[in-house]
Amino acid sequence: MKKRILLFVVLFVLILGGFYLNKLMPVITGYAAKNLASGVFVAGRSQESLQTEDLNFSVIKYTRNEVDFEQKKVTSRFLWGKSEAVYLDGFGCTLVADYTEEEIRSRPYPKVVVLPENPDTIAWPTGDRMADSIPAGIDLQKLNRALAKVMSDSIPFKGTFALMVVYKGQPVAEVYRNDFTADTRFLSWSMAKSLTNTLIGIQVRRGAMDIHQPLSFERWKVGTPRRITMNNLMQMNSGLEWNEDYGNLSDVTVMLHEQGDMGAYALERDALYPPDSVWYYSSGTTNIACLGLRQSFASDRDYWAFPREQLFNKIGMRSAIFELDASGTFVGSSYLYATMRDYARYALLYLNNGNWQGEQILPEDWVKYTTTPAAGSNGKYGAFFWLNNSGDQPDAPADTYMCKGHDGQFIFIIPSKSLIVVRTGYSKKGEFDTNRMLKEILASLD
Repeated sequence: MKKRILLFVVLFVLILGGFYLNKLMPVITGYAAKNLASGVFVAGRSQESLQTEDLNFSVIKYTRNEVDFEQKKVTSRFLWGKSEAVYLDGFGCTLVADYTEEEIRSRPYPKVVVLPENPDTIAWPTGDRMADSIPAGIDLQKLNRALAKVMSDSIPFKGTFALMVVYKGQPVAEVYRNDFTADTRFLSWSMAKSLTNTLIGIQVRRGAMDIHQPLSFERWKVGTPRRITMNNLMQMNSGLEWNEDYGNLSDVTVMLHEQGDMGAYALERDALYPPDSVWYYSSGTTNIACLGLRQSFASDRDYWAFPREQLFNKIGMRSAIFELDASGTFVGSSYLYATMRDYARYALLYLNNGNWQGEQILPEDWVKYTTTPAAGSNGKYGAFFWLNNSGDQPDAPADTYMCKGHDGQFIFIIPSKSLIVVRTGYSKKGEFDTNRMLKEILASLD
């Protein structure tokens, strides 16, 4: 009898484990295919480098990956699972999910025209011609010592790929690990949420969007109507159910690595709380915001051209690639690629209150809105930007605000010090101390 019970328990565990593994399979292969494809075709890295570092964790490291350079696609396999990701010129890589490869590739994407054409002849910040001198008020010897620590690749500064410091509008430091250069595009992860803030702000300035009016989605009209605004989404106060656990089978991992229409997937989450009543971080709300943004355009071609024409080209972000999901919506939660200089340019736009060389790109009160603490966030979050009102970075000024990516991507904007710090890398939890980095860099200022 005991043997039968034991056998039953073993069979039950095996069946349950097989069921869970089957559910997890698309996430495993989807993660590998998408991130390898973008790393190779957008960032220009080698398959070996990505598999050794970025994909070398958990079950992901056991995937079998094939890079097809002729078709510009990646196929990843694990056990019986298989996922593919394809490259779209000007729009990075897209996971093939819920839509066929032909459907994804055959859409009428606009031709990407990148400006300025000759950045080396144009002065910073729009171009790459740097000033001959640095601004007064910074000790370069102290700064260089700080940078050496941050690039040491040992705890508490492990895993840095690149670091850039801009002081009083001028780059004063730009350093790279030996396998990266100023031309390398780096993945944003959740720093892309802040870029979504920017695109929404531009639409507000153009009179095409009101962030305080309830969004109109057919799904939200079924049953009890949901009166969720763009402002609720941007402040992470939607009230929609969401699990942001990256180390498990969760809403965010399923959305990013299995779903063809990520915003539609997030739309289906249950409403747990009234809008603006409970704060919690959700990548799903950002992709809903991207759907709302898409609805504000007369055509998809206008929508697809919008980031390049109204933001990237205006401020000299020549390298920037904002990737799409399989439905054609920008993945505002996670998938932007750009060089360090372009991330620094982006930060300068905010440091200058949304004005670029005399052109007001964002509403004049947009940065103030962005850095106003969201209800319930205890001063740590604004509108798709993180804040330091809560003192999370105790050695940085309280007016510091930032973009964050979960593998150690950061853009710190410090208005009171006229300082920008951009750091990217691959660091596991506890391996990189951002507060200590900022403390070291701030110590170089007079």
